Amino acid sequence: MPGPAAIRLSPADNVAVARRVLLPGQTLDGVDAAGEVILREKIPALHKVALERIPDGHEVRRYGQPIGVARGDIAAGSHVHSHNLVLGPSARAHEFGVDARPLPPLAPGHERTFNGYARPGGRAGTRNYLAVISSVNCSASVSRYVADHFRSPAVRREFPEVDGVMAFTHKSGCAMSPDEPTRLLQRVLAGIARHPNITGYVLVGLGCEVNQTAFLLKNEHLDDATAGEIPAAVLNIQTQGGVQRTVDAAVQAVSRLLPSANALRRTPQPLSRLVLALNCGGSDGASGITANPALGVASDLLVRHGATTVLAETPEIYGAEHLLTRRAVRPEVGQQIVELIRWWEDHVRRHGATIDNNPSVGNKEGGLTTIFEKSLGAVAKGGQAPLAAVYRYAETIRGPGFCFMDTPGYDPVSMTGLVAGGCNVAVFTTGRGSVYGCKPAPSLKVSTNTPLYDWMRDDMDLNAGTILDGGETVEQVGARLFEAILATASGERTKSEMAGLGDEEFAPWILGPVL
Repeated sequence: MPGPAAIRLSPADNVAVARRVLLPGQTLDGVDAAGEVILREKIPALHKVALERIPDGHEVRRYGQPIGVARGDIAAGSHVHSHNLVLGPSARAHEFGVDARPLPPLAPGHERTFNGYARPGGRAGTRNYLAVISSVNCSASVSRYVADHFRSPAVRREFPEVDGVMAFTHKSGCAMSPDEPTRLLQRVLAGIARHPNITGYVLVGLGCEVNQTAFLLKNEHLDDATAGEIPAAVLNIQTQGGVQRTVDAAVQAVSRLLPSANALRRTPQPLSRLVLALNCGGSDGASGITANPALGVASDLLVRHGATTVLAETPEIYGAEHLLTRRAVRPEVGQQIVELIRWWEDHVRRHGATIDNNPSVGNKEGGLTTIFEKSLGAVAKGGQAPLAAVYRYAETIRGPGFCFMDTPGYDPVSMTGLVAGGCNVAVFTTGRGSVYGCKPAPSLKVSTNTPLYDWMRDDMDLNAGTILDGGETVEQVGARLFEAILATASGERTKSEMAGLGDEEFAPWILGPVL
């Protein structure tokens, strides 16, 4: 691997990130403005090394921002990680709009399109699925039996233009508060019903649950005949007379939808009809250097074309949220970010937890230490575009521009909210090897480092590790990712789709007690 042994991202940083395993006695060279640093101990790849003495209690800085404070004196050349770096207090200020600058317009004649399915209301699908949606866990098995009926090769041969019949099942729907927890679940289920990648759906309930199918249809206006979102059937197991009768009726309902779904064809669509989910999972010390900023470049390119891109995972912007408030198009948009942060502080406090527990075991093995460090790398996925809007979990995304959605950091729950909000394609960056798929939206997996890409080539769609290797710039990988997004939106299958992933990852956020 050519180039310097470690990367210093900002002149203000007092740590650098090792590009490869570094050994005691080795002298760091080529690290800008760091002077001569002799390593005192082994530094694992993608972990941090102190470039100068950092006294006890003083800030440790990466990305030009504090990521925590030293616990004990840290000598230059030492390994900086969980044993000597803790979160500490934060004095970050929340300014609104000071960095909200419009992106440069596209040159005339450079507009791009993708081949998608035209949908009502000026939307477009990137896939063509039919859905069987459970209102409650008690109808999950029935929904699964219905979807399984259509998995045969014969069905695929007869209806080749249909990507599949999916069962959307979950672990909730009853023994819950009828207010916000139920309304949140209804937002998610309705978001799937009206998703641009879903051509039609059947709704299956039990009959006695809190989340009544009739309430779901009414509260989310799915029963509005002018909306063009009428299901083929709404079935309740108790009303139908049991499992088998419900399965038979639902199979008949899906069978009625298949011919019209199969008749659909892709046509050129403007990029303004793309809604891209920006997510990361299994992050490492390279995430904020390679894949995330490259995704930020692709996000900005899409926004310049009139598309919508959506960052999420509120606990994973914690400590970096001030960078987003500075890009808010209006003060009230920035204030919404601050209010989300305060809600999460209170939420984890009520449950005896701390947001700094968010970096996982794999994150820490990959070189990340505190939530501030993880968050500063995570927000890079959002590029430089102004922050146009902030959405509740699974709220319908109306765009255009760069937006934020309030979700947990847990990937399946986060992505479920983004997809339910209307994201019709996703990019998922990973440094440890997440294999996440999120049907009905295709999910492109981007590795942050080349060893991961080589090791899990069957699961990774694109390698951003070339940035760390010195073979490409962030801008070059971002442009390559932009092209991959358009190809995927036009029907090119992702690695997770080829592996058959995405049927089990639907996981709505469950709020409140189970009663």
